Amino acid sequence: MILRSLTLRLTLLFALASTVVLLGLGYVIAEAIDRHFVEQDMEVLDGKMELARNALSRVHSPVELAALPALLDESLVGHHGLAVIVIGPEGKKLFESGDAMFPVSVLNLHDDRKPVEWGEGMHRFRGIAGEAATGIVDAPPAIVGVATEVEHHESFMSSFRFTLWLFVIGAALVMGLLGWVATYRALTPLRAIKQGAASVTASKLSYRLSLEAIPAELADLAQTLNDMLARLEESFRRLSDFSSDLAHELRTPISNLMTQTQVSLSKARSTDEYQDILSSNSEELERMARMVSDMLFLAKADNGLMTTSTEPVTLNDEVQSLFEFYEALADASAVTLVAQGQATVNADRLMLRRALSNLLSNALRHAEPGSAVRVMMETQEHAVRIILENTGTGIAPEHLPRLFDRFYRVDASRQRSSEGAGLGLAITHSIIRAHSGSISASSAEGITRFTVLLPLPQQV
Repeated sequence: MILRSLTLRLTLLFALASTVVLLGLGYVIAEAIDRHFVEQDMEVLDGKMELARNALSRVHSPVELAALPALLDESLVGHHGLAVIVIGPEGKKLFESGDAMFPVSVLNLHDDRKPVEWGEGMHRFRGIAGEAATGIVDAPPAIVGVATEVEHHESFMSSFRFTLWLFVIGAALVMGLLGWVATYRALTPLRAIKQGAASVTASKLSYRLSLEAIPAELADLAQTLNDMLARLEESFRRLSDFSSDLAHELRTPISNLMTQTQVSLSKARSTDEYQDILSSNSEELERMARMVSDMLFLAKADNGLMTTSTEPVTLNDEVQSLFEFYEALADASAVTLVAQGQATVNADRLMLRRALSNLLSNALRHAEPGSAVRVMMETQEHAVRIILENTGTGIAPEHLPRLFDRFYRVDASRQRSSEGAGLGLAITHSIIRAHSGSISASSAEGITRFTVLLPLPQQV
């Protein structure tokens, strides 16, 4: 968990970044200083090389050549750390000062523009060597080597590197500390989100994060969490309502069964009386069985366990068949059944018929006497649309979003009647969704309309 700490990672990143930057800067500065020292030494070495060449150019005889060492020795008085060597035209050493001990490889280089470094004991030298012509006719050039000690340069660079390392280590620690402080403060909104989320309970689902106090980088996360909490609150409310409604729906038939059974057992009764009681109990049990069957159907639909066997279904034929089934109920309510249009979909015939039957039954139950219940079918560009509408008292806007909830009734009194358990529209919604379709409801000016969209056959 420590390695996964975002604070630790950012702290190490701050320290590493500062170390790399300071090391890079130190390397650049060290290279620049070292190059400056080389240029400074070359300026001195070039001057002494030019002095030696000028002295050799004035030599016109062996006698003057023999007197050259004394002249060079006088010209180098006061130049501490400087070493000079002169190899005469005949290959003999004419002059040597200092402790440079020029290597043969340096003297054979004959390139006075390229300094060479070498060590001798505890001393380090930087030097050049080159040819110097004399004034003696037909004499080969002499070899001049010039070197200077660089211990003071190396001592300075060693001290500089030591100071640089101390500064880098100190800066890395300071940057790490500052990075930890900055990261800790930057993560404060996340800790606030954590504390807020920890306070959410089943009885406190209304909590929402304040977006005004959240940085822009975390605004999307906070909004996502708020949306999740809203969904959880809505789901919990629906689950609570569902549990309450389920208990209410089951309590009534169970209470009736218990009451009738207790009454029948309170005294001896005739065979006809027992038959009436058993018949009444059978009706209650059948109602409970239908409710349990519907609940199992919805449970399968919610968990994706409901399988459909699709086939081409002519909607007009199915609607006409349902009209025949509900004809007696429509006549009793003086309601006219009207079908308009025609379309074909790929669907499970029995399930689609059940969905349309639930919608038609609901429409007939709420239609005004003398009105018409219309079923309109049409094929659109990407879907088949089915519209079922009836004229009645209408549905208030606040009830429309919950029409397809289980056990939900617009009548808040929840009185049992022949309307059933309130699962018809929920089942219809599950069937339409299982066919990759959608269903919506609207109600205005006494006209209630259910609109179903189903994919075209080739898109299923």
